[in-house]
Amino acid sequence: MTFKVLAIILTSIVMISGNPGTNETYMNPAAKKTETVTLGAGCFWCVEAIFERVDGVIEVKSGYSGGNLPNPTYREVISGRTGHAEVLQIVFNPDILPFEKLLEIFFMTHDPTTLNRQGADVGTQYRSAIFYHTEEQKRIAGEIKEMLDNKEIWDDPIVTEITPYSEFYKAEDYHQEYFRNNPNQGYCRMVIAPKVKKFEEAFRNYLRQP
Repeated sequence: MTFKVLAIILTSIVMISGNPGTNETYMNPAAKKTETVTLGAGCFWCVEAIFERVDGVIEVKSGYSGGNLPNPTYREVISGRTGHAEVLQIVFNPDILPFEKLLEIFFMTHDPTTLNRQGADVGTQYRSAIFYHTEEQKRIAGEIKEMLDNKEIWDDPIVTEITPYSEFYKAEDYHQEYFRNNPNQGYCRMVIAPKVKKFEEAFRNYLRQP
């Protein structure tokens, strides 16, 4: 299934969920507020490269959540022994980017049906996960996951975990803005760049204006 087809399906589902956002809130500076959510969708370099382009996203940080070792290092996390997932913590304005649409992007830009794997990246650290910060986020995430499963968009069921947020450990500085700072690195050219291009083509109306 192409990004464009999946984007159309997901957009229709998000609209049904009842919080599509309005131009009035978009144009009203007084309505501005922020929320935070923490998402795992494979390598955090890829996730960051997508969400830093989205209008309504205020701040993104790559890091680690969901594990059992305080202040883990990258080497410890990728060993798979700490229980952490590579995640992106996102601060966003829900008046510009409703949580439903943020999850639309999340589900569209990775495979939520592969357990502990995204492409060639294998291990619990690459699991699909939504670490919700509020009960409202938990409700919306559960409803959208259920709707997507019922639509049978993918051949296999969604395995994305929906887990209460407990901690976030910011990754080492060299991981932050990795794609922006290392566009010619092999993984960036072969994996991240094509994914970003497909996302920008399918979701042009979601992109941050220059």
